[in-house]
Amino acid sequence: MGTEAFSAPGRFWRGNVHTHSDHSDGALPADQVCELYREAGYDFLCPSDHFMARYGFPITDTRAFRTNSFTTIPGAEIHAPANSHGEIWHILAVGLPKDFAPTAEGEDGVALAMRAKAAGAFVGIAHPQWSGLTIEDGRAMATAAHAVEIFNNSCGIECARPDGTYLLDQLLGEGHRLSAYAADDAHFRRPDGFGGWMMVKAEENQPDALLSAMKAGHSYSTQGPLIHEFAIGEGAAHIRCSPVVNVALVGRGARAISKFGAMIGPISLPVEIFAGDWLRLVASDAAGRLAWSNPVWIDGDGNRVVF
Repeated sequence: MGTEAFSAPGRFWRGNVHTHSDHSDGALPADQVCELYREAGYDFLCPSDHFMARYGFPITDTRAFRTNSFTTIPGAEIHAPANSHGEIWHILAVGLPKDFAPTAEGEDGVALAMRAKAAGAFVGIAHPQWSGLTIEDGRAMATAAHAVEIFNNSCGIECARPDGTYLLDQLLGEGHRLSAYAADDAHFRRPDGFGGWMMVKAEENQPDALLSAMKAGHSYSTQGPLIHEFAIGEGAAHIRCSPVVNVALVGRGARAISKFGAMIGPISLPVEIFAGDWLRLVASDAAGRLAWSNPVWIDGDGNRVVF
């Protein structure tokens, strides 16, 4: 997880794993959604329509829209009662099998997420800020999920609630080993596409390879900046990005160290304040767009811990 993405074999593939078509509450048919992402330069897409009775529990089949340079992954946004506000859970499930059974009578959100995970899906806690999820919600879902949605573009546009870092960091601080992902959650009823995505390191742009990489944390998330290198050793983090104006390492509580300046080149930042704990890399460009690494755990000597 974290720096492992940059040493793993393969290359980075750009993808969006949370978006909607008219199979649920999106404005466009699935073929058009796929075409928009393919034309925008994405390598893969997971249409994640709402897996609810009112829509017929869809797992949108987009295999016909794959090309030799663009692939799709089946998935859905699955729902069941109830978070701390008494509202339904919104759970991202990337890589659901077509025969995944509808939500059962009396099945709660955590049980549903666990069932999706057991079926082979990459499971994410969707838009925690939009849902107002509490730390108690996060604890309940932490063992069922692989990741927290660190940025949701549509929620930022619609109600200025795009962020998931608060929940991710609290759960990391309690010892949960979770990764992060950014996504659009686009419905195309407003300009909510192409604002946040995953860069997944895999040897092939194929569903199984991408899913395996996501589950292993071999990815980072971005609104635009690219992270070319992120390695930790000998008490320092070694970082190389596309042109950015700030590079920060953040960790438990207020622990942070950063470098600010115009067009920051390759840099190394000391990691001793994170020793025996975790850190994340956040880079921002001149337009305020962010890129986020997955978390990294550091031993007492300032070296990466491999699980």
